[in-house]
Amino acid sequence: MSEKRNILLVIADVDGTLVTEDKILTQRAQAAVRALHPAGIRFAITSGRPPRGMAMLFDALELRTPVAGFNGGLFIAPDLSILEQKTLQPEIAAQALELIRRHGLDAWIYCGNDWLITQLEAPHVAREAWTVKFEPKVVASFDDRLGQVAKIVGISDDYERVRRAEADAQAAFDQRATATRSQPYYLDITHKNANKGAVVDYLSTHLAVPAAAIATIGDSPNDVLMFRRSGLSIAMGNASDQVKSQANLTTASYNDEGFAKAIERFVLGSVD
Repeated sequence: MSEKRNILLVIADVDGTLVTEDKILTQRAQAAVRALHPAGIRFAITSGRPPRGMAMLFDALELRTPVAGFNGGLFIAPDLSILEQKTLQPEIAAQALELIRRHGLDAWIYCGNDWLITQLEAPHVAREAWTVKFEPKVVASFDDRLGQVAKIVGISDDYERVRRAEADAQAAFDQRATATRSQPYYLDITHKNANKGAVVDYLSTHLAVPAAAIATIGDSPNDVLMFRRSGLSIAMGNASDQVKSQANLTTASYNDEGFAKAIERFVLGSVD
């Protein structure tokens, strides 16, 4: 049965949600977003990606709302002008790098529009560059950039190792920084107020939309924070059972038009 709710804003995660496993924005997903506009519903995106790494979506989605990159560490307008940014304290950045390396993870850092790495052939570098449509800068050391860090990422294909690093980082930083997995192989460490829950708060205030009238949709553990701040939360079918249990509703997988189906049924109430 179709359902329709009093939603005025939809906030969507990007990877694992809005785009497919192959990072494709489908025609049906684009049509679903376009259908929101005449219904008086605004649309926004948030991601652990740098804002520059989402720019290919702006025109296709006709975005007019602030874009939240780095899980809320950097808010930009669709013209890439900076609205607000949050960076890690240098001592926390240094501690985060030490913790990531102690767990045997590779490390990347993001400073403004720059993506910095130390090993070009490290896991996921090539895939990430293809996804975000720009190349990283290879540096010998991060030491001289620790005062400008918006996000630090720990990377490994040993998912259990990433999970343990996440738990240790959360214990080590407590309220001083946010540490969450954006993917099973990525641990994102950002400013304490840079998280997807804070994204909901920012957009609610900036766009004058009450939280109860906001729908959020995502697939990862870091999306749970925005689920908790919104009136309606939707987990993707490809999300873990733990993430699904934190959402009001579950849609199909990202490879089965789950995003579009959620908008059509749960937000617009237009199809069965």
